[in-house]
Amino acid sequence: MARSAPTVPYKPNPGEIPTNPGVYRFRDRDGRVLYVGKAKNLRARLSNYFAPLHTLHERTRRMVTTAASVEWTVVATDVDSLQLEYQWIKEFDPPFNVRYKDDKSYPFMAITLADEAPRVIVTRNRRIPGAKYFGPYPKVWAVHDTIDLMIKVFPIRTCSDSSYKKAMATGRPCFPGQIGRCGGPCSMKVTIEEHRAIVDDFIAFMSGGDQRFTKQLTARMREASAAMDYEAAAVYRDRLHSIDAVLNKSALVLAADTDADLFGIAEDELAATVQHFVIRGGRVRGVRATTIEKEIDISDGDLVDQVIQRTYGNASGADIPRQVLVPSMPDDAADLEEWLRTRRGRSVTIQVAQRGRKADLMRTATLNAQQALMLHKTRRTSDYVARSQALTDLQEALDLAEAPLRIECFDVSHLSGTNVVASMVVFEDGLPRKDQYRSFGVAETTDDTDSLYQVLTRRLAYLDRPEENETTPVPDVTSDETVVTERRRPRFAYRPQLLVVDGGKPQVEAAARALRDAGHEEIALCGIAKRLEEVWLPGEEYPVILPRTSEALYLLQRLRDEAHRFAITHQRKRRRRDIQSVLAEVPGLGEARIKALLRHFGSVSALRKATPEEIAELPGVGPKLAAAIHSHLAEPAPVTSG
Repeated sequence: MARSAPTVPYKPNPGEIPTNPGVYRFRDRDGRVLYVGKAKNLRARLSNYFAPLHTLHERTRRMVTTAASVEWTVVATDVDSLQLEYQWIKEFDPPFNVRYKDDKSYPFMAITLADEAPRVIVTRNRRIPGAKYFGPYPKVWAVHDTIDLMIKVFPIRTCSDSSYKKAMATGRPCFPGQIGRCGGPCSMKVTIEEHRAIVDDFIAFMSGGDQRFTKQLTARMREASAAMDYEAAAVYRDRLHSIDAVLNKSALVLAADTDADLFGIAEDELAATVQHFVIRGGRVRGVRATTIEKEIDISDGDLVDQVIQRTYGNASGADIPRQVLVPSMPDDAADLEEWLRTRRGRSVTIQVAQRGRKADLMRTATLNAQQALMLHKTRRTSDYVARSQALTDLQEALDLAEAPLRIECFDVSHLSGTNVVASMVVFEDGLPRKDQYRSFGVAETTDDTDSLYQVLTRRLAYLDRPEENETTPVPDVTSDETVVTERRRPRFAYRPQLLVVDGGKPQVEAAARALRDAGHEEIALCGIAKRLEEVWLPGEEYPVILPRTSEALYLLQRLRDEAHRFAITHQRKRRRRDIQSVLAEVPGLGEARIKALLRHFGSVSALRKATPEEIAELPGVGPKLAAAIHSHLAEPAPVTSG
């Protein structure tokens, strides 16, 4: 009788798991909740976790083998499962669920609605009870500029709480009120009720109601002018100018009646960054940035699902817009819309921005997210404490005798199997040494592993050159012999403690062979595979799995990404330089015609932009050959190993 493939011992019998919608929790032996998830059908979803262990994603396997039990709660509807999942994630903070880090570096404008007389302030504190927030803003001065303009139109309180209490107790206006900088009841110009109405207008304007106030002020200005009350007309005119100045700070990006939240997301295997554009009245009123650390594999749709839950889980109805624009649709979009509708009190649609200005804005948000992800990884790698931890973690994970203070990483790049190049990037003490980066051309090769072997053999040969590693004797200039000065070859500064290759087991074995053949097996070696971020060691059947939040894994990923970038950059530069050899690859195009082409179009860029019809105008180049030239010059994306 065949034995079944191994799975975890706490696997429930299939008949024990209901087919209802619900929420499940994995716990460890101490009862700690490790992971919370929801499902439309609990039995179908949980069966994915209890498949044979060798079929699971590496990180999912780590989660289920760390756990000691699973439990579930059945709910009435899919919408209820959304709410319960959100509550449990907040309550238990499970280590295998995605972890959020809100960007707290930007200032906000806040209106303290819980106060008797709400005031407007600049703050980075997002936890003021009852406060209404706008922003974030890129700079503190930008918030102050906006407030200065806004209080000219909607004069609300700006003074401190102590000034307000003193003014209300003594009956004397607060100092900001005396100089026209505070319009609260403490200025003795309005009542508490009248001030509250002005605060409501302030919030309505900032929330996107600019057209109503512009029309009202324009009408009042015209009425005052018709009545020859020019002083009042001038006041309304100045208020209109202030409104225009505020609106000019946030350009109209969508239709004027559009209220939407747009989420641009960039991610890799370890982390994701979210750029949340708050659009009210067609204008971007604020941008919120969030970094997400991923512990187990999660699909694009599931990530969007988590972002929406996180954003609106504690939001009031007024903070939820009519439209939510996302880069990819979550599987339970209809349930999310219903969940948002119950919180908002009106319908909410979730859409993918596919065309027009919404798609343009999504590309902008995604570009910002990509830059934020790159910055997040760079800052994490550059931080001294994180770097030290990364090197220590690498030493332990790879069982090294000492921390790898000098690491060299190699990547191979090619264009459809041609023009093969390789890159070497160098990190010392966890930081890039760009002055020591190198690139290699590979003339003939069979595949990526052969290319890697060739490049490492060439690099390791430098370690055995005396002139590269020993001090050159200083010639005796007092002797009668002729003094000959030889130009020193550019040298690799130090012997690396660790070599990293972009790729999995095949690439690591090719690199290990190069180390053996060069007689330098004392140098440690590992590879990082792109798909699962697995770390491979030579001679091992299974990879090393570093925790998603490991500083060592971030360092290896940064090395791999930098080698990938440098290889592609060199590949493209070489391709631009080598345009004649590229054209020589076109069947039927000889040296004379290549020279005629370049002479006719005047530059490589002009030739690349030319249509097949324009190329065919050259004598001796027919339509078929012109099409082949045009197709060959359409630059394919460089391919890298791993």
